[in-house]
This record gives sequence, C-alpha cells and structure tokens, in this order.
Amino acid sequence: MKEMANSAILIYGMGGLGIEIAKNIALAGVKNLTIQDCKLAEIQDLGTQFFLREEDVGKNRAEASSSRLAELNPYVSLSALKTGLDCDSDLSYLAGYQCVILTEAPLKVQICVNNFCRQQTPQIKFISADVFGVCCGAFCDFGDNFEITDLDGEEPKEIFIEKISKGKPGVVSCFKNKMHGFDTGDHVTFREINGMTALNGWTCQIKVLSPYMFEICDTTGEEFAPYKHGGIARQVKVSQNASFKSLEQEILNPSLLIPDLCRFEAPANIHLGFLALHRFNEKFKRFPKAWCVEDSSNLVSLAKGLNTELTNKVTTIDEDLLNVLSYTNTGCLSPLCAALGGFVAQEGIKAVTGKFTPLKQWLYLDCRDVINKEEAATPDMFTPRHDRYDAQRICLGQRKCEELAKLRLFMVGCGAIGCEMLKNYALLGIGQKDRGCITITDNDLIEKSNLNRQFLFRPSDIQKPKSTTAAVAVLQINPELNIEAQQQKVCPQTEDRFYNDAFFENQDVVVNALDNIEARRYVDSRCVTNQRALLESGTLGTKGHVQVIIPHLTESYSSQSDPSDESVPYCTLKSFPANIEHCIQWARDKFESSFAVKPDLFNKFWKQNGQVTEVIQKLKNGQSLDGAVQVSKMAANRRATWCQCVQLARLKFQKYFNHKAKHLLHVFPLDTKMQDGSLFWQSPKRPPIPQEFNIQNPVHFQFVVSTARLYAGVFNIPVSSEDTSITTINSVIESMDIPDYRPTNKRILTDESVSKPMDDTTGSGDDLLDAANRLQASLNEDKVTHVLSPMNPVEFEKDDDTNGHIDFISTAANLRGAMYNIESIDRLQAKRIAGRIVPAIATTTATVSGLVTIELIKLLDKLPLEVYKNAFLNLALPVIVLSEPGPVEKTVIKEGLTTTMWDRWEVHGTADFTLQQFLQYFKDKYGLEVTMVSHGVKMVYVPFMPGHKKRLPQQMVKLLKPSSGQLYMDLIINLEGNEDDDIACPPVRYYFGV
Repeated sequence: MKEMANSAILIYGMGGLGIEIAKNIALAGVKNLTIQDCKLAEIQDLGTQFFLREEDVGKNRAEASSSRLAELNPYVSLSALKTGLDCDSDLSYLAGYQCVILTEAPLKVQICVNNFCRQQTPQIKFISADVFGVCCGAFCDFGDNFEITDLDGEEPKEIFIEKISKGKPGVVSCFKNKMHGFDTGDHVTFREINGMTALNGWTCQIKVLSPYMFEICDTTGEEFAPYKHGGIARQVKVSQNASFKSLEQEILNPSLLIPDLCRFEAPANIHLGFLALHRFNEKFKRFPKAWCVEDSSNLVSLAKGLNTELTNKVTTIDEDLLNVLSYTNTGCLSPLCAALGGFVAQEGIKAVTGKFTPLKQWLYLDCRDVINKEEAATPDMFTPRHDRYDAQRICLGQRKCEELAKLRLFMVGCGAIGCEMLKNYALLGIGQKDRGCITITDNDLIEKSNLNRQFLFRPSDIQKPKSTTAAVAVLQINPELNIEAQQQKVCPQTEDRFYNDAFFENQDVVVNALDNIEARRYVDSRCVTNQRALLESGTLGTKGHVQVIIPHLTESYSSQSDPSDESVPYCTLKSFPANIEHCIQWARDKFESSFAVKPDLFNKFWKQNGQVTEVIQKLKNGQSLDGAVQVSKMAANRRATWCQCVQLARLKFQKYFNHKAKHLLHVFPLDTKMQDGSLFWQSPKRPPIPQEFNIQNPVHFQFVVSTARLYAGVFNIPVSSEDTSITTINSVIESMDIPDYRPTNKRILTDESVSKPMDDTTGSGDDLLDAANRLQASLNEDKVTHVLSPMNPVEFEKDDDTNGHIDFISTAANLRGAMYNIESIDRLQAKRIAGRIVPAIATTTATVSGLVTIELIKLLDKLPLEVYKNAFLNLALPVIVLSEPGPVEKTVIKEGLTTTMWDRWEVHGTADFTLQQFLQYFKDKYGLEVTMVSHGVKMVYVPFMPGHKKRLPQQMVKLLKPSSGQLYMDLIINLEGNEDDDIACPPVRYYFGV
C-alpha cells in the first residue's frame, strides 16, 4: 500500500478494456492515475464503457469518464489527457510514471513506447492489452531486473519441531507428523529451540525430504549442541529478481501462459492472429470488416506469412480461430473486458509494488464458443444497428442479443462480485423492461469497508441497503434494464413466502454472488430441486473460482466439498495456546460468552420464570430451573455505575492474565515431567507469564476501557468521553483492592481429545440454595429494579470502529499472547481474523465476474459439456486454469433404468388416489416394490412399522394433509433392491389433483 501511495500509472485508451483497468487501479489506491485518449465516444461505446452515458456521445472518452472514475477513491489524484499517441509523439511526459498501460494502440506505437520505457532509469514498467471481438490478450515487460518482494502473497508457514539431528546436513522432523508445507529452496528461520540454541535466529535454505521432514544446514559443528526440545521453524519471504524481454523480442518468440490445456495451441494462434490484425491495419489503413469473408481470407494469408518470420513458429495454424478473430475484431464483449481488465490491473499493481509474481510475458484468452455456429453462416445476423449493443452484436448476433434482453435472472448477493456482475449485465442489456427481469436480493447494508471493492457504492451510500442501491447505480449504466431489488435472505425461513418453487421455476438462470458455503449449498439445492442452471463463483484475495452448474449435464456445487478445517482442541484454546490465532479465538469466545450469550440467557430466564420471589422460593424448595445458577451470578455481579464497570474490567484483567497464569504454574510447575520423563512445558506448550497491570501500558489501558464499555452497554449504563479518559480510569483503579491469587483444586484439562464440557445450567442441592441466596441478597440491597431489568446483549460488529468490539478482541488476544510469549499483532490483523473477513479485491472480482458472464452467454445455446468452462485462478502467481465441468454422476437402479441427482419423478393423483395406488404406480412403471415413503422427517409408509399397512387404503390427501392451495408435495421413496439394501430414488413430486 505504501508503494502504491507513492506511484503514478498512465492508462492509454478509454474503451471498455481501458476503463475496466482504470476502475480497478483506482479502487486499489495508486497515488496518481492518468487516463489518456484522443477518441470521441460513439453510441456503441455504451455497450462496453460503463462510465459513459448517452449525453457523452461525441465527447472525448477520457474527459467524459474522469469525473465518475474520480468518485471511486478520493485518495487517488486523477487527470485526463485528450492527446493521441503515435510513433512521432514526444514521449518525454511518460518519464513521470512508474507504469504505462496501453490499450487500443497500434503495434508500432506499442513498440515505440516500450522501447522508450526500457531506455529510462529506472526502467518504466510497460503493459499492453487489447480485446478484439471474442479474443483478448495482454503483454508485460517490467524491465531487465525487476525485484519481486513476495512471490505469492501467502502467509509464511510455521511449524513446531519434534527433533533436529546432528548431521551434514541436519534433518528437522515436524511435531506429531504435521505436514510442513514447505518447498525445496524455501528459506526458514528458527526460534525457541532448546539445546541446539545456535539455530535460533538462523535463516537457511532447505531441501524437502518428505511432507514431515526437511534438510537444513550442517549441524555437526561444536556450536550446535544436541537438540533437546521445542522450537518453531518459520518460512521467510525472500525477494527474487526477474528479467523480461522487450516487446520486439517477445513478438518473435512469445512466452505464453496456457489457460486451457484442452486448447493448448490457442494462445499461439491468437498471438499470430493479433500480429496479422496489426499487419492488416498497417497495409489497408483499417481493420477487417465484421463478418467479411474476403477480409478474413486476407488475414489468414497474412498470418501464414508472419508465421514464417517467428522464431517459435505455430505448428498447426487454426484457420477457424483466425476467421472468427477476423469476423469479430471490430466488436467487443464486455465480460471479456472485465476478465482481462481485472488481470491487467493486477499486473499494473505488481509493477509499482513488487508484490506477487508478474506475467511472463503473454496471456491470451478467447470465448469463441459464444458464437452460434449455425448463425455464423448468416452474417446478416451480426450486422450493426447503430445502437449501444453494436459491439456485442458483432460477436453474438441479433438473436442472442434479444435472448439476453428477455432473460429472467436471479442473483443472490450484491457485494463485491455482485456489483461486478450487475455492471456486466447492464452492458449486455440483460433483462430489459417489458421483456425480461433481473431480480437481486441482499439483506446487508453498505459498510465503509465495502467501498474499496464494491464499485457501485459511494460514501453517501453507507448504511443503505446493498440491493436497492446497486439497482439504482446500475440503471445509470443502462436505463433499459428491468431490475427488482429485494432485501430478503435466501434461506429455509424465506422459502415459503418469497423464494418458493414457483419463483425459481420462473427464472431462466440463477447466479450466486455469496460469501459463505452454507448459503451456496442452500441455493444449489433449490436449483437442483427446480432444475435451474446455477452459475457459482467466489474469491479469496487474489484467488477465484467459477463453476457452471447445468441441469442433467453437470454435477452440482454440493457434489464436491472442501476438506474441513482442522479443529483446535478445547484444552489448547483454554490453557495452552500455541499461536496468536488461538488467542484471538479465545478472545472471540470470551466476547460472545460475556456480552452476548449470558445477557441473552438472563433476559430469557426472567421472561420465562416471572417474579423473583417465586423463583427464590422454588430454588429453596430444591426445584431446578434451567439457567438459574448462572442468572443468579449475573445478578450478583451486575453493575449500576460506570465506575463499577471499570472495576469489573480491572478484575477481569487480573483473572484472565494474572491469576490464570499463576494457577497453571501451581498445577504444573516449570519442572513438571510427563510419564515418559519429558518436560510438560515444552513446545508447543508454552509456560505462562503472569501479567502485572500497568495503566501506562496502552494495551492494558485499552483492555480495561473496551471491557468496561461493553459491560456498560450490556447493563444499559451511559458512557461519556470523559469517563474513558486515563485520568478517570486511573482514579477508579487506584482506589481498588485487587485480590491476591489463592490456589484452588480447579482441574485443568490437558487431553486434546476432550471436547468442551457442556455447562450445567440447572444445578442441584447446594448450587440451588446458593443461587437463591444470591438473588435474595439482590432483593435485600433494594436494587431489584436495576438488577432484574433486561440486559442488552451485544451483537459482534467488526466494521464499526467506535463500538469497542475489535478493541476488546485485539487487546485481550495480545494480552493473552504476552502471557504465553506469543508475538503480538496489530488491530487490523485482529479484525481480519476475528471477523473472519474473506479478503476481496477488485481485480479478482472483476476477472471472476467476466468469466462467469461468458458462461452465462453460452447457456443461451444448449451446448455439450466440453464447451463450458469452470475456472480456477490466482492472480498473484499468475495462474488461470480453465477446465471442463464435472459430469453429473449416474446411478443405475436396474438394467435400463439410470437416474441422476437432477431427475425428479412425478405422480399425478386425484382426490381419491390412495396410498395403495401410489405404491402400485411404481410397481407397474418400474417393476419394483416401494419400501419407504417419507415427507421431510415424517414417515408416511414403512411396511414393518406398526399400523402402517392399515394406511394402504387411505387417500393420499388425508395422509399428507396439504395446506390450502398446495398443489403438490415432494416425497422421498426407497425401492426394494436385489439384496438387503434398498435403492434410493430421485425425489417424487406428488400432485394432489384437487
């Protein structure tokens, strides 16, 4: 971020690709951004350039776009130039930029600018990129000696050590055979090693022997004492230098990224095609006309001639691909601009920061499959009509443009990916008024932290609904859209009222723009039930994925699952944290328990149990009441003033960070040994250090203030700014008597296989009497009105920096870390981990949204499986992998009868249709006996269950009891197999016929 905040980037060409790159770089936060373009806006630009409006037609594109682009980030200094670029231009002004990005520039101009950039000291990083119809490409040259400070952006890996041998080289074994995740050539550093202490602080290059062992340096020397125990090995990020070739050199022998291994030759052919396009333009002073056979033939001839000049010749020239490039080159597809624009913007950020691995040196993509091959024989379908859709009409044809306009699309989520999707839909003209409809829903409000990646939102939109705000913003891009914005969550609770079967059946396609697995799986299940196509995608920082889910053709989202995260043992979180993540989880649990769960329990208890005097009497009589013991303690500890809240917070400090440590050392002194003679306190167990409170320590002070504020909120006590001053806090704490630690017999769990014990919320015997006495004491002190008034449970909110939530989490975690000698982290890191924030950046979301929208266009034609493309990408490396979606799995019920997860059997009954007739239907149709019929958790018919055979003559309507107006019910049946196992069948939709 510091590097970006001191950098200047120039982007030439403000068409669809240029504005996409500029948008993403502006959101990232570069200091100075200059956009340059000499072209005037035309009507067809509105189909790819989302910052142009109809009133801008005839104006300079850079100038017309600048004000809307500037709104994205007030910290970016934006300027617009209206001059063009040619080989005679004075390029000296480019010396003020660290990176120059060219789009829509002739090849000769690209070479001139690239040569100028290489001649400067330091060399200016150069990128060129273009979209020609259904093909696109990018080139990077970051100079002769470009330093990469972080190759992949991943957090450094860290492992605990089991053993280090003395040898040449020494071998490190991982603790409990945990996989280290290192690669040969990585550098690691060591700390906290006992015995072979010479390695502490040492950094060396490693060689991997196995997933659990790796070689380090020579450890045979006298300075390396024998290893005893403990130690941590941590990966060290080492910068690397990369060398690039000039554009002139790379043209003849291109270094190509291969995104689709099924089309291995495509990048080389597109490279050749792009060279031929520029040669055609130089020769004829124009590019090939749209769908002109003669021009296409000339382009293919030029390509064949150019191929002879290449050092690395294309072995098999794909004339069909070159023809498609020629036919569509004067058109432009907005989702291709999004996909490439996100990628190129990330390369631009790499150029000025040195973070992540740059492209070496060409990327080419195509989406030729969006063209209907039958329509390609009728070029009139692709003729421009002088409207905003001309650029895409050249690529897709008029029929597809009309089908997009009629599309009924449902998108779930309007966050980072959702905003990018809506932009693509607006440019394509999806769901136009009186023809189709885009329905969007999101129950979230806009937060300040959303603005750096959700580009439809502005600071004035904070705390407004995402869905309605996004709908208004996207109508500025294309007023012809028909958008219905809703604020409902798509979940089982909204299934009957809002998102029922009829709603899903009324959609042509469903798009997920979600950020959690549970919601994704639910939407996936609804699409499977209603046999609707689903486009699934997601991002995690620079990583992204795209999955195409098509009824009866592909597997669904839920067909595959990621490996579950390894859970942390309860005893580790409770008493033996090994890293800061454990400390943050502990602090997060304390937050929930103290400020959310217990206050909520308190309120529910009094709502259910009424008068306090009656509760006291029941407890004295030995009657158990759920939650009574905890509630009585909360009543006794409830504070009435701010000063009391401060005192409570100070006592919590003593309990959590001083007495806890002393108790652990009381139970397990430092010289405690295990049964095998090894020390108890050895890695990964860290002996605790009791923390002594010091109000001058900002972490100590902030913990007391944030904890007191949270308790005050729970107890409904007002707090002023003066209350939280160090003077006020100090005066309260100085007058306190802090109790000394007293040893107890409280047991400490050490068994990692033991889960968190369930709280006994009822109590018995003496516990009940103690609870009654505590409540009676509250009555006797004449403060019952305050003590028993409702508490205010706190809902954790990470994005409000004024509420003290993250202050509590970060200070509590760092205090616990200090107690266990664990390295501290800053507030932002604590916020990311505690808030489970999934990092989202504009570049990745733009690329993913573009790839998803390309697949959406393909859905208009019923294409074979191999034409669709799932995608995985990591812009940090950079890697893009396109692959065929997984085919749907088929289940053989019997010979000649197979089903898939997409199948649904239907039975149409009548008012008098009986269970016997229902069972007979399957025997007649499939020759198999039904062994079970169920609806949800209700067992409708199981032959061996008592009384179920008596149901056979009963009417299905009476057995299932449909609600008024309900036309059908989805049932689950099992059929009798050849052996003992029953056969699971597709769901059965039974229509009542009433």
